[in-house]
Amino acid sequence: MTVLIFLLILTILVFVHEFGHFIIAKKMGVKVEEFGIGLPPRLFGIKKGETLYSLNLLPLGGFVKLYGEEEHNKLDKMDKKRAFVNKTAWQKTLIILGGVIGNFLLGWFIFSYLATQGVSVPINKVIIEKVTKNSPAQISGLKENDIVTKLIPQNKKLPQFTLTTADDLIINTKKLAGQTITLEINRNGKTFLTKIVPRVNPPKGEGPLGIAITSSTIKKYPWFTAPYYGLIEATNITYKIATELGKLLFGLITFQKPHVDVAGPVGIANMAGQAIKFGGNAFLQFLGLLSLNLAIVNILPFPALDGGRLVFVLYEGIFKKKPNKDVEKYTNLIGFIILLSLAALITVNDIVKLFKK
Repeated sequence: MTVLIFLLILTILVFVHEFGHFIIAKKMGVKVEEFGIGLPPRLFGIKKGETLYSLNLLPLGGFVKLYGEEEHNKLDKMDKKRAFVNKTAWQKTLIILGGVIGNFLLGWFIFSYLATQGVSVPINKVIIEKVTKNSPAQISGLKENDIVTKLIPQNKKLPQFTLTTADDLIINTKKLAGQTITLEINRNGKTFLTKIVPRVNPPKGEGPLGIAITSSTIKKYPWFTAPYYGLIEATNITYKIATELGKLLFGLITFQKPHVDVAGPVGIANMAGQAIKFGGNAFLQFLGLLSLNLAIVNILPFPALDGGRLVFVLYEGIFKKKPNKDVEKYTNLIGFIILLSLAALITVNDIVKLFKK
């Protein structure tokens, strides 16, 4: 089941990405020779109009074959205007960015839909969701739905803390573990104080107080405002992905140990299986995150990626001459080999992690 879910996710992401290239190429007047899901060898194909729509054996990818993208010396005189190589730099740029745009739009659409189902939004309050039996919180009389508004240390030299986020309470109770503190509680509109001693070594899975807390609530957006929220969410997530990826690449260049995990096909398949257990919305959220991730990775200026191809187009636009086709061809080939090698190493690492678990 996990494998099937992974293949479904991959097919959706690849289809959307390649469809972005496909539709913009068509709009720019470029002849599309083949739209393929999966990588060759070809299993079967159906030709409609001038395009062959194919399903290929290797499920890890897809492609759009554009007329005049590779064999520039064999162009038909009748179709020279429809060749990718003969399009202007800005037209080529739009075609290359089509996949990235497609993946971003998919992420935007998914997060817009999820906004109508209910999303977590901050409320600047610390609300108790659960009180563990025999914990300091239960002994002190704390209950579910209590709002913790202030933390007052017993040591008068220390400042009082007004609590607006869950982290405010978590960080300060850990700092003051073993010491008596006073919490200001709002219960049903009434405020009172209660003393409590955070545990130094709480049981596994419990915090110093023995409570589950939140500083957010679930909010549903109407369908006509959801796209606005979805755009903001997709943009923020894309920015975070780009930032973390930048930190990762900088760390690799400077030989620093990465602070984030990198997952390949096996790791993503495992996470997909976990996501589906939490329901359809969790699965969609995971799909949206992957789609935005794919958009960012593909725009990197690395050979064989869309960003690498874009570098050659920018060269053409700046210097007003076409790049050497052999240089472009072998650069992309080397980049493709490097990417496959990295994918293999990451996959081995994913498998080792699974066996350790």
